Amino acid sequence: MAFNSLTEFLMMGTHAVYVWSAYGFSTLALAWLVWNTLATRRKTRDTLRKRFLRNQAR
Repeated sequence: MAFNSLTEFLMMGTHAVYVWSAYGFSTLALAWLVWNTLATRRKTRDTLRKRFLRNQAR
């Protein structure tokens, strides 16, 4: 095993700040992409539903 303890793993030698910040930024970016995709999908679905109902009323 590369690390002898959990503390050594979390500290990553002297690179902990860079490693964990990279994981954090990646996680935030992926979470934002998922949220943005779902929000855009919801807005598009609502717009299409309103357009459909407006055309049905004619």
